[in-house]
Amino acid sequence: LRLRSVLGGAMAPGRGWREAAFGLLLLRVCQVTAEEGILRAVSSDPSLGVKQYCIMYNSQWMPIPKVLNKANEHQLKDLTNTHLCNSTDVPPEGIKGNLVVVKRGNCTFIRKAQIAQQNSAKALLVASLDSIFPPLGNKSDYQKLKIPVALILYDDVLSMKKILGAHISAVLYSPPIPTLDYSIMIIFILAVFTVALGSYWSGMEDYGSESSSPSDSRPQVHEGNKTNDSGKILTPVTVVIFVIICSVMIVLLYFFYKWLVYLVISIFALAAAVSLFNCLAALVKRIPHWKYKFTFHRRSFEVRLLILAVFCITMSIIWVVFRNDDRWVWILHDCLGVAFCLNFMKTLKMPHFKSCVILLVLLLIYDVFFVFITPFMTKNHESIMVEVAAGSGSTGEKLPVVIRVPRLVTSVATICRMPFSLLGFGDIIVPGLLVAYCRRFDLQTNTSNIYFISCTLAYAGGMLLTFIALILSTMAQPALLYLVPCTLITCSVIAWRRKEMKMFWAGNGYEVLDGSNEPLTQDDESSWNNERGDG
Repeated sequence: LRLRSVLGGAMAPGRGWREAAFGLLLLRVCQVTAEEGILRAVSSDPSLGVKQYCIMYNSQWMPIPKVLNKANEHQLKDLTNTHLCNSTDVPPEGIKGNLVVVKRGNCTFIRKAQIAQQNSAKALLVASLDSIFPPLGNKSDYQKLKIPVALILYDDVLSMKKILGAHISAVLYSPPIPTLDYSIMIIFILAVFTVALGSYWSGMEDYGSESSSPSDSRPQVHEGNKTNDSGKILTPVTVVIFVIICSVMIVLLYFFYKWLVYLVISIFALAAAVSLFNCLAALVKRIPHWKYKFTFHRRSFEVRLLILAVFCITMSIIWVVFRNDDRWVWILHDCLGVAFCLNFMKTLKMPHFKSCVILLVLLLIYDVFFVFITPFMTKNHESIMVEVAAGSGSTGEKLPVVIRVPRLVTSVATICRMPFSLLGFGDIIVPGLLVAYCRRFDLQTNTSNIYFISCTLAYAGGMLLTFIALILSTMAQPALLYLVPCTLITCSVIAWRRKEMKMFWAGNGYEVLDGSNEPLTQDDESSWNNERGDG
């Protein structure tokens, strides 16, 4: 599955992704008046600690302090069994000096706030059963309000009472969102490292680590790799089929998310175990010691590889069991994700630049269509991509198709949106296939890694552009929108300047070399050398 990057994502623990995605879109539309804030709840029992929850308020109404030490703490009064639409809804003991929580509905926000203010409440929280948004009302009415009014999710109120008990004091404040969170730098390093290593590994698998001699400009293919790998090659036809499958899959996920999400989780768990084994086995096989073997049913098994297989399966099972524990499992998830991307880039091969262009351009169109066009087709006017990425089902499960790193700076964004920065696997694998092709082309033509290094740097530049756009727009960005032009244009310019565009476009006979056990004939060798001479 190919998902767009959702750097800066949208979810708080215990909160539905759909509501958070809706909040992001709504915040852009109502950014003049809508503000996100934090409800900091403290239990009277010190052993139960402190919890923070997201609220949304209207900055044109009574403002909320920007810093915690300037905000006043009040006793929380839970009146979610009433809507506070009449004075008779106020309990006999009153609500004087309390931060009151009432249920949304039956009357306007202004009416609820007026009753709370008349009874000397210090602030009003309106609990919503679904999404939260800034309270609205006539200017002549809200200008008379002297207490803060905000919305909070009803599920958060229930969670607060369950965790902190019945006696809670709380404070409202709205800290500014930092311009830059350093978690995106970790995402950047992971992405560039994975693309570079996966591409380098892809070249080594085909042509070995030894370069060709200067007197022989033909590629030196590893003896061990002289097998038919045509099933691993993405030709233009298979590229189109691949993109069609991606499109069908995301539409099916949109309509049947609550069932298919578990299928995707199962496939990833299996693929992650295999990928982790392949990555670690490549390192283990380089160790000259502990090569103990035994025979079972006429087949020879290496003990250290069997131990490695058990380890990889165990890691995958641990991830499946604890996949929703955001406190630590993200580390294991990212390790499995990086291994998945590395193995994918090593296994699948692009035979020529033509296939690379078709793949990247089609997936860019795919991104644009499902992000920007589908909102005009759906009933709720939200994109299919956002709905699927946010979890269009109510299962609470998330698709395991992203690298995620916790935000390092605590702010309202970590509470109201998502405490993770995200990058989709597709934003690593898809450009990575192009970089891997550049690596193999360098080895074929002895070009001193000029294509590989340049395309890797172009990928890094595209990621930086994505981050800049993220910071300037404060919205999630589809990374392929920046990665595809950067990588394709860079490769094209280098091939054109070196007068190797024809060779680079056609793949320089890669399919023949990769899929045939027959050595080059003398005529093939002359043709190769003549082509190199023309280049």
